[in-house]
Amino acid sequence: MSMDLTASLIDRPWFFCGIGGSGMLPLALILKGKGARIAGSDRSRDQGRTPEKFAWLESLGLDLHPQDGSGIASAEQILVASAAVEDTVPEMVRAAQLGCRKMRRAELLSTLFNAAPVSIAVGGTSGKSTVTGMLGWILTACGRDPTIMNGAVMKNFAGPDAPFASARVGGGDAPFVSEVDESDGSIAAYRPTIAVLNNVSLDHKSMEELRGLFGDFLARAGTAVVNLDDPESAALASRALGGPLTFGIESSRADIRVVKGSVAESPLGIGATIELGRTGERHVLSLKVPGRHNLSNALAALAAAHAAGVPLPDAVRALGDYAGLARRFDVVGTSPGGVTVIDDFGHNPEKVAATLATLKAHPGRVIAFFQPHGYGPLRQMGAELAEVLATRLGAEDQTILCDPVYFGGTVDRSVGSERIVSLIRAHGGIAEHIPARADCAARIVELARSGDRIVIMGARDDTLSAFARDLLARLA
Repeated sequence: MSMDLTASLIDRPWFFCGIGGSGMLPLALILKGKGARIAGSDRSRDQGRTPEKFAWLESLGLDLHPQDGSGIASAEQILVASAAVEDTVPEMVRAAQLGCRKMRRAELLSTLFNAAPVSIAVGGTSGKSTVTGMLGWILTACGRDPTIMNGAVMKNFAGPDAPFASARVGGGDAPFVSEVDESDGSIAAYRPTIAVLNNVSLDHKSMEELRGLFGDFLARAGTAVVNLDDPESAALASRALGGPLTFGIESSRADIRVVKGSVAESPLGIGATIELGRTGERHVLSLKVPGRHNLSNALAALAAAHAAGVPLPDAVRALGDYAGLARRFDVVGTSPGGVTVIDDFGHNPEKVAATLATLKAHPGRVIAFFQPHGYGPLRQMGAELAEVLATRLGAEDQTILCDPVYFGGTVDRSVGSERIVSLIRAHGGIAEHIPARADCAARIVELARSGDRIVIMGARDDTLSAFARDLLARLA
């Protein structure tokens, strides 16, 4: 389906089921910015979680309802829901009764994306939101006025009037930058002008499935941007039509690369000299976000911007002002006693490994709190996650897990966090399973001492940020 955003579909009323979700909220904001009428509901709102988010949405003119079907009142409404929303949810039932058109979240996003004159898709198992935020900021700072669809709040665009800025609405002919998701297979729906492949590792699907999805993703793109440092991505580079544009910290063959010996790390930032292989030109990059994974993310954003026609020195200069994302190694603060609390989205083995590597690059004990983002993912990647938590932390470090996040539904809950703790211990790590999150906080306060870094990790639960702030307050 092609979508003319100035025509009939913008004039139709839209209803988002789960409007506060990380994938739904930015889409609602983009449609609202294009002039559409937006209503929605969310189980989190009904349960009283993150009320400030929903108050902000209402202040923007979005019409919010309880998730009881009452917001679906007309057959004219288009109902948007993620693939995780079950047909028994009242909005889905009511929409079926009225004959409302239904669109999955990914269908709406791909329709908006494919209609843009220049579309840039950021794919990969890890780093999608960060690369999207970096690239979106580069394009904005360089006057390209992009539309940006992100799964995280972008600090460069956030402020008192936009505290949950996970989207930016650009002009009609603006580039459309979006992270694209492989977990539900919807990545197959995108036809990008430029496709970025950051990395490929185990997450929601098997490696065989991921190789097929990401290989096809590269093959559909006008230009493919590929990470040569990641063996799985490099192996797929041949799928790119006309040859890929490549990047890498370690690879000497990459088109955009790091000059050997130029990397300089600090606890809160990282820098390096960037070289364009084709011309040999060099530029010094200084990032305000830490970790080698973020240097790799920056190379991906620079390569995508280069493919979009942004001069490399302009893009490097813009990245110097990149402020980061909420919940991506987000330093909440340091207590008077010298304990630092960090809020982080790490939830799969690769993301957790990157966060722990950043922490362990500098001295100090680490207390890693992990809330699994579901029972299904825990079964899919629990063994790999346990190995990371055991082997990337030292003998003085400690991991604490609460039960997986659960907001209702029919998922099998027979295997939980206790399995991960036993696997961590089997690998020689130190770990505890404390079922209730509040009890985990009490245990962390009991353990903490000066110089510790406490990292709060997990996904699909906005209240983790409040948990991190409350923990810092208790430590004070």
